[in-house]
Amino acid sequence: MRQAVFVERRRQGWQRLEQLLAVAERRGLRALAPEEIEELGRLYRWVTSDLAFSEGRQFDPSLRAYLHRLTARAHGYVYGGSVEGGWDRVAGFLKRDFPNEVRRSRWYILSCAALFVLAAVIAYTLIIAKPTNAYVVLGPSMVQPIHKSLHDSNFAFDRGYSATVSALIMTNNIKVSIIAAFGGITLGLLTLYAILGNGLVVGGEGAMYTNAGFGYDFWATIAPHGVIELTAIQLAGGGGLLLAAAFFNPGRLRRADALVRNARRAGVLFLGVCCMLLVAGLIEGFFSPQRFSPELRLSMGALTALALFYYFGFVGIDKKSNV
Repeated sequence: MRQAVFVERRRQGWQRLEQLLAVAERRGLRALAPEEIEELGRLYRWVTSDLAFSEGRQFDPSLRAYLHRLTARAHGYVYGGSVEGGWDRVAGFLKRDFPNEVRRSRWYILSCAALFVLAAVIAYTLIIAKPTNAYVVLGPSMVQPIHKSLHDSNFAFDRGYSATVSALIMTNNIKVSIIAAFGGITLGLLTLYAILGNGLVVGGEGAMYTNAGFGYDFWATIAPHGVIELTAIQLAGGGGLLLAAAFFNPGRLRRADALVRNARRAGVLFLGVCCMLLVAGLIEGFFSPQRFSPELRLSMGALTALALFYYFGFVGIDKKSNV
């Protein structure tokens, strides 16, 4: 076979392998769908065969050098899974995998956020209009007389116990996120229940503190850690809806395969959520209890909101594919 005919027949496969490698190199192997990972392995075997063929026929050195480079690039992903390790892998996850998955799953996440906001607004409106509605919206166990601000109620502990309090807060928030994320295996019902309940509690408690004259302090108290914490729970809920989507809309895959695919994506979201909740727990344990002015606490909340907007909106974007 002449070199020109060989190149013409095989060029399309080489170009496709380059495309898959470019995605893996920019965004990590997790950015590829399971079928694309399988395709990468198949194309790698083809290109090694092409390399051997071109060496045997003594084709042009530039062609052989190109196939050598392409084979070497693919080898690490096929047999190593990733060329990253240790802290590089952690950095790659935070700089690339997590924000990219958030953008990819944005409609699931936004659906949870919309449900949360709707529940919070309904609870707030009902209890502001008639305080006794709190017994219906939140339940009798959560309704207690309010005689002082949330900041004084929640953060009256000795500041020397901040580390312990921070750890307890992280653990509790991660438990809520587990319910939201892995509740997707109940066809999303447990996920929706967790998001709905969280919205009712935030809106309902905000209304009760407002009725008691401590509304401004309430929002100022939850703002520093709450922006990150509540965003994380919506992301966890988005992962839960991803799992549910595998049952309702598997596409061309079998439901079992779709569930595995979406579980990987939900896992990326959940790992990122755990990182976010660690940060929120540190803020709630060490910053929120301090006797800072409400304005400073609200400013801290605004700062975290801007940081999240930048992180999820711009970090890790592939400028060539706009992802």
